[in-house]
Amino acid sequence: MRIAIFAALGAASLAFTASPEAFARDDALQHACYSPALLAGVPGEEKVSRGVHTFDASIKIDGLPAAQPVPDALRGSIRRVDVPKGEKVIALTFDLCEQRGEIAGYDGRIFDYLRQQGVKATFFAGGKWIVSHRARTEQLMLDPLFEIGNHTETHANLRLLNDAAIRQQVLAPQKAYQDARADLASKQCVASSAEGLRDVPPLPTLFRFPYGTCNEASLKAVNDAGMLAIQWDVATGDPDPHEAAERIAAAMVNEAKPGSIIVNHANGRGWHTADALLIAIPKLKAKGFKFVTVSELMAMGKPVIKSECYDRKPGDVNRYDFLWALQKPLNTNAKPGAKVAFSPASGSKAAGKKKPKAAVRATSPAVN
Repeated sequence: MRIAIFAALGAASLAFTASPEAFARDDALQHACYSPALLAGVPGEEKVSRGVHTFDASIKIDGLPAAQPVPDALRGSIRRVDVPKGEKVIALTFDLCEQRGEIAGYDGRIFDYLRQQGVKATFFAGGKWIVSHRARTEQLMLDPLFEIGNHTETHANLRLLNDAAIRQQVLAPQKAYQDARADLASKQCVASSAEGLRDVPPLPTLFRFPYGTCNEASLKAVNDAGMLAIQWDVATGDPDPHEAAERIAAAMVNEAKPGSIIVNHANGRGWHTADALLIAIPKLKAKGFKFVTVSELMAMGKPVIKSECYDRKPGDVNRYDFLWALQKPLNTNAKPGAKVAFSPASGSKAAGKKKPKAAVRATSPAVN
């Protein structure tokens, strides 16, 4: 019975993630389009440039095809996957977020090492990041080790938005990805290939909520847009500049279990993540773990689904509602001075915080 449930859920998840062919892609097309020198990371490319508004314009979401909503059995916040006994598989994930008024980085050391080690990974890219890193996005699309998920347009806390703003944040990365894929398809190296972009998904089918925050409305919007809401069960704390590589690595090695989803950052806000991977990946391999993409992991077992989003325990991300509300209303239809709605639970906890220092932490790197 247990195996039958795994198989049924695996089949359902597979239909909403990637085709079986995508799990067996080769790198011929990637090498036809990009030399090793072009794929290699560039020193300094990982740095975040603040005060830059070049790519701040909202992404127009016209022209997206209608999505097939996620089935009921897969709706909600997916934290990990229960895999059959003996399957020692884990999914490494990395966020590529970018807010307005900045250009986030591309940590080439991370990508270079994963490729060198043959380690698969899933990258959750923001729509703005895709636009400002078009060439790198196209390289990731063609890499058989990697897959791309959706991480909202500008890393907004969707719990604080109205329906129209949620829709923009959720669909903008889909359009940015679609445009990048179309541009890639027009390149001679792809056009001359018999296979073309057959194995590159038309659109992302995975989504990650910024800050680990969601509510019923935003979960529904994501699932109705045809994407699985993917969280994690292992958080390394890598956006904190004070978190040493050894501690980040220890979190991965000590907390990972078969079916785990690990969250890190590859946009310049994983301060010591590249060094941590040098420690963690050999140790995880020595323990017998294999690395798969989230899509592959979903196809292997039964997802653990919750009705709410959180980092390590329910309610631990409520502070982000209050911190964002202190800065500015995120409801695009809100009038100046209007209150921003957030959950009573988070509001009651935040009301007791009087230190103005909290407002500064809202924009600190120590967020997912």
